[in-house]
Amino acid sequence: MTLSIALVTSSYRGDWERCRILCESLDRFVTGHSVHYILVEEGDVALFRALEGPRRRVVSERDLLPVWLRPISDPFDRGRRLWLSPFGLPLRGWHVQQLRRIAMGAAMEEDVLVSLDSDVVFVKPFDAGHFVSGDAVRFYRRAEGMAHVEPERRAEHARWSQRAAALLGLAPDPIPAPTYINTLIAWRRDTVRAMLERIRTVMRRPAMIALAGSRALSECTIYGRFVDEVEGRPERHIATDERLCAVYWDGPPLDEAGLLAFLAEMAPEQVALGLQSFTGTDPGLIRRVVGLGA
Repeated sequence: MTLSIALVTSSYRGDWERCRILCESLDRFVTGHSVHYILVEEGDVALFRALEGPRRRVVSERDLLPVWLRPISDPFDRGRRLWLSPFGLPLRGWHVQQLRRIAMGAAMEEDVLVSLDSDVVFVKPFDAGHFVSGDAVRFYRRAEGMAHVEPERRAEHARWSQRAAALLGLAPDPIPAPTYINTLIAWRRDTVRAMLERIRTVMRRPAMIALAGSRALSECTIYGRFVDEVEGRPERHIATDERLCAVYWDGPPLDEAGLLAFLAEMAPEQVALGLQSFTGTDPGLIRRVVGLGA
């Protein structure tokens, strides 16, 4: 059986121009997938429809998430959104983007989800079939990765791991602890469904209620710990620490010289850049430097 592949991006109107650049780079460089789904808030659907095409669909979160999770304008910052839930504190957009990906991973028809943030841009040809080897899917796992997390971020990563353990009914942390967070990664649909069933069983409530009950949320960590410590099916996944996307996580906006230097430092296996939107690097500059035109 050949596993079918869907690319999945969770986005919002503030990242629309970056998402447009991602789509153009996908159309130019990426093959091996059936469809590219863009998951957005219901109010952003009309805006993102302009990006649809023969193999690209925009999906409203209302078709994925429970009715009790609803967005409002942040009363303290009108330019931002909050999602209200009766089961925990209000969630930020980055929490809800994770919930959309999990829900899409369980709901979609395709066998494999490849997750792409909307601030990713491909700069080399890439076959998404790279993630599939026979009946197995490559998933990102960095052995002893927690030891390599920046000290100022380690406590947050530990909270994500401990929350994943609680949701899955596991001991808090394996020592030495691996990490699973990366840009450009793959999940199996059937594993996502099994993961949600495990959460439902352990927490004795619907999985989305359990997931939305805490802001300590890392979907990559939950999936990785489920594969490593619960699933017990080594023939279904191939662990890899290959980083296919070179990521600029934080720092000042890159100018042309800085962006060219970042491109020059990419490892040979890296096919894409992840220029985090909150760094403020100009999308027009990105488009010009990577050769996507005006």
